[in-house]
Amino acid sequence: MNRLELFTDLLRNRTAALGLCLIAGIVAVALAGPALAPYDPLVPAPLDRLQPPSAQHLFGTDSLGRDILSRVIHGSRLSLLIGIISVTISLVPGTVLGLLAGYFGDPLDSIIMRVMDVLLAFPAVLLAIFITAILGPSLPNTMIAVGIVYIPHYARIVRSNVLSLKQQLFVQAIRHLGGSHARVILLHILPNTFAPIIVYATLGMGTAVLQAAALGFLGLGAQPPQPEWGAMLSEGRQYIQMAPHVAGFPGLAILLLVLGFNLFGDGLRDVLDPSLRSR
Repeated sequence: MNRLELFTDLLRNRTAALGLCLIAGIVAVALAGPALAPYDPLVPAPLDRLQPPSAQHLFGTDSLGRDILSRVIHGSRLSLLIGIISVTISLVPGTVLGLLAGYFGDPLDSIIMRVMDVLLAFPAVLLAIFITAILGPSLPNTMIAVGIVYIPHYARIVRSNVLSLKQQLFVQAIRHLGGSHARVILLHILPNTFAPIIVYATLGMGTAVLQAAALGFLGLGAQPPQPEWGAMLSEGRQYIQMAPHVAGFPGLAILLLVLGFNLFGDGLRDVLDPSLRSR
């Protein structure tokens, strides 16, 4: 399947198309953030604190009088950055470890996978909290923590595909013809694992944003006054009854971004999976 056919099939898939539209919309808002934001997201206005949505402040204002719409717009950049960097931190080492474990087998396979099993034994949120507590609460440390938590997931996915691929005739033929391990792994096995990696990475973007928002909500992620959606939720929870918009709009932004990545990942899986395509 070439790129044009893949893109056409994605547009025909309603789930993928809807997810792609949501992602594209948020990316466009993030790129045009300074031009779209009507106010400075960091400058307080005490006289306008906790104002409801109005023509002057479409999303209302927070406890310090800052415009919530401007903070949500600027927060979209942080959330996308968190997703991209966290997934990269998970994907690269996870793919390398999965390739090595699946291709070379025991004893390397047992060592790598037992370490991955230990990481998987901890709930993802608790492990991320533990790592962030050690490194210190900050946005970069949040991305590192979320990335480390999901390394075992990529390692297991890649390993399972490598175990199947290395038994294929074309791989065995290349090895019998004198192909080096590096050539077999990089040129023949790795390209055939791209489809599941891409699908899981797309779904992982939504998961990473959600995990980072959870850490921000707990005060372990981005620190004030950064307009990060999870931190904004945490700031607004004490005003949930008198001013529900303070937490409502950041929560809605998280919902739309995570939903977009999940829908796009599901649709991408349907397009790339031959059995689902034929069905």
